Amino acid sequence: MLSGHPAIEVSHLVKQFDGLTAVNDLSFTVGPGELFGFLGPNGAGKTTTISILCTLLAPTSGKASVAGFDCMREPVRVRENIGIIFQEPSLDERLTAWENLEFHGMIYHMAKPHRRRRMEEVLRFVELWDRRDSIVRSFSGGMKRRLEVARGLMHQPRVLFLDEPTIGLDPQTRHRIWTLIDQLRVEHHTTFFMTTHSMEEAERCDRVAILDQGRLLALGRPSDLIAKQGAKNLEGLFLSITGHALRDNGASEGEINRGRVRKMRIWA
Repeated sequence: MLSGHPAIEVSHLVKQFDGLTAVNDLSFTVGPGELFGFLGPNGAGKTTTISILCTLLAPTSGKASVAGFDCMREPVRVRENIGIIFQEPSLDERLTAWENLEFHGMIYHMAKPHRRRRMEEVLRFVELWDRRDSIVRSFSGGMKRRLEVARGLMHQPRVLFLDEPTIGLDPQTRHRIWTLIDQLRVEHHTTFFMTTHSMEEAERCDRVAILDQGRLLALGRPSDLIAKQGAKNLEGLFLSITGHALRDNGASEGEINRGRVRKMRIWA
């Protein structure tokens, strides 16, 4: 873990839905500037945990804090310090790139001069400045993903949540997304909390947590966990501790997953 106070701190977190325990006594910390992988089969409790960290859900018991702010007692301060890039598309494709960012900046109550400066900065950062006035519907999948990154960075979050950040992207765009992540970590010490089913990408993380049935099964540096388990790679480790059986999304996880983009759009 990197030095400093935790960017994310979770202590004995529990979340139950009608007798189903989606998160079961979960505890971990994420250091500032760390790239943290949050892994698990479908229905493992990942979505529920992230929804609590993003203040969309209240836990049944336990505590969670992000950027030093309590997720239950200080939800507004938490939201001011996080950005989220969802797996599901959440841009308004009827608007231009510029208009999407303008709307986001207004939601976060950014003053117009600062908002406009920031819009130019992030569009240049993701190499979309020349397409600022183009309707998003005309963008390729990779361009939309880069615009999602730009929008997530508008208010300069200290912690950025990434949900399957490069799924469906071509190798060139995937490489560019990872270059942007590395640049943000070096220049701004941004903390990244990433879910992914790509074990190759998970091996890039400083540390990973592996969940199943709401419980934490493994936590540490990928290389250390692989060596300790005697596995060939992270995928082998993952399968050895979670099993080979096919999984379906749990009901509670699926409901949250379908509704969270809508909630995030209106949370301000």
